[in-house]
Amino acid sequence: MTVLPDDGLSLAAEFPDATREQWQRLVEGVLRKSGASDVSGTAAEDALSTPLQDGLTTRPLYTAEDAPAEQSGYPGFPPYVRGGRAEGTAPTGWDVRQRHAHSDPKRTNEALLADLENGATSIWLAVGGTGVPLSGLSDALKDVYLDLAPVALEPGAAFEEAADALFRLYERRGVAPEAALGTLGADPLGLAARTGQHADLVRRSAAAAALAVRCDRELPGVRALVADALPYHEAGASPAEELGCSLATGVAYLRELTAAGLSVDAACAQLEFRYAATADQFLTIAKLRAARRLWARVAQVCGAAPGAAAQRQHAVTSAVMMTRRDPWVNMLRTTVATLAAGVGGADAVTVLPFDSAIGLPDDFARRIARNTSSILLEESHLARVIDPAGGSWYVERLTDELARAAWSWFQETERAGGLAAALGSGLVRDRIARTWQSRAEDLAHRREPVTGVSEFPYLAEAPVEREPAPAGSSGGLPKVRRDEAYEALRARSDAHLGATGARPRVLLAALGPAAAHTARATFAANLFQAGGIEPVTAEPGRTLEEAYADSGAAAACLCSSDSVYAAEAEAAASALKAAGVPRVYLAGRPGERREAYERAGVDAFVFAGADAVAALTAALDDMGVA
Repeated sequence: MTVLPDDGLSLAAEFPDATREQWQRLVEGVLRKSGASDVSGTAAEDALSTPLQDGLTTRPLYTAEDAPAEQSGYPGFPPYVRGGRAEGTAPTGWDVRQRHAHSDPKRTNEALLADLENGATSIWLAVGGTGVPLSGLSDALKDVYLDLAPVALEPGAAFEEAADALFRLYERRGVAPEAALGTLGADPLGLAARTGQHADLVRRSAAAAALAVRCDRELPGVRALVADALPYHEAGASPAEELGCSLATGVAYLRELTAAGLSVDAACAQLEFRYAATADQFLTIAKLRAARRLWARVAQVCGAAPGAAAQRQHAVTSAVMMTRRDPWVNMLRTTVATLAAGVGGADAVTVLPFDSAIGLPDDFARRIARNTSSILLEESHLARVIDPAGGSWYVERLTDELARAAWSWFQETERAGGLAAALGSGLVRDRIARTWQSRAEDLAHRREPVTGVSEFPYLAEAPVEREPAPAGSSGGLPKVRRDEAYEALRARSDAHLGATGARPRVLLAALGPAAAHTARATFAANLFQAGGIEPVTAEPGRTLEEAYADSGAAAACLCSSDSVYAAEAEAAASALKAAGVPRVYLAGRPGERREAYERAGVDAFVFAGADAVAALTAALDDMGVA
């Protein structure tokens, strides 16, 4: 038996350090076996790299060589990359802030009390407009201890009236000014972005600054303004664009607040920043870390004391990623997003209920939403580690690259005259529209899969019914969703089902043994179901003509391997055409045999990487589905 010396040496001391070049050579060998060519050296890494938005790239390997030159510092110290507080969220966890948007004060009160009694620690309340009427604010907040549970208002254009109503409520409830907690939610630029209304921006900005001055002097636990990046994220902005717009918003508000008489430190204390958290966990982590670094730089340049430059962050699980079909999968998306927000150092986290894309959430959905944070905090102990992503070469590099891309976009908006001018000129709208168009193409080609929608859809699922949610603001930046193109296709299928009693169908014409056709038959079934087209398989022992006659299908798709296609596809396509099939597909790339297959009767080819939305739209058109 070998006895290890007790001399403090590492167990790996006798093994030489592996070099990047050695790893590259190993990768080269694997890639060549898969048929790739010209994959020597860095080309091997490039072949395994993943492009991201904003011109960023995720590499397959990160080492100490990839660490950014600028250090992240320590938690609670500038540049605050590792967190705004030295203790992080370890003492109590992040603030579990649940949103309430029902217009009925009584129902809102019941829901928010249930949240506060079962894990939520603050309230995000839509008031005025389509939310709780200001006259019903007291009823909505009945039995809420306003000096224990902070109230974050979402007042839209009525932020002055909403603030007055909340101030009066503090007085009636006997809450001492120094004990009041909350956020007034004034955000004139965010309102302009959502509504397109810029005419009253100057007056609203001055009014928001006046509220901030009052809070600074009378209510130290209340913040007046929110620099909300959600309007940009929900319009399709990339992470860097979301960060750049939030930074430009914060700078604009600093100018207003200091002009109103506040010091830079006091002005910084009046701001809260709101960001979207997505199921892309590493981008979310890097985005929140980069946001703190960027804001610390702005505050430093403006002359703020180091302790005043820490950004207060509210993370909200992304509405863009939520799907209306198979909404149960949204529970998984929001879990990953919440984990990323916590790891990224968000001070407050809102988990949107899984059915929020369908309508107003029910009690079950609310319970699952608040329990998402509870599980991560109480059972996974996620908040007990300060900046758990810190030191990861990948996260540190991604944070640095994202911060630089966001700073570049922020500078562009400043050169345009500031965010208000960039919104008014259409600069922001056009930039975000180009970004979303590129992403929409990835979604259409299924390069960005949406589980339950573009991948693994379930046509037989009973629809989830909810009370309709009130219409949000309109007239400004659009609101997009990842599922919107496929949702339009599924809606056509639903209408056809309602009118005829059956969905449009396609016969999967499998050729050869199961080992040859299973992979492509599975691919074709998933693809057609993404468009609401029900796949039908032929029963064993029946000819393709017989199977088609009994299927009720309006199209057929040949499914098998390339070698079987070479031997059987042309005859099968001819037979299907002779049987009256109006449109015949072939699953797979046709290669050199395209013309032969088309002469035999193949009308179109479906394969991985093709524009699925275009193909499915054409299929429904050909089937006569309105």
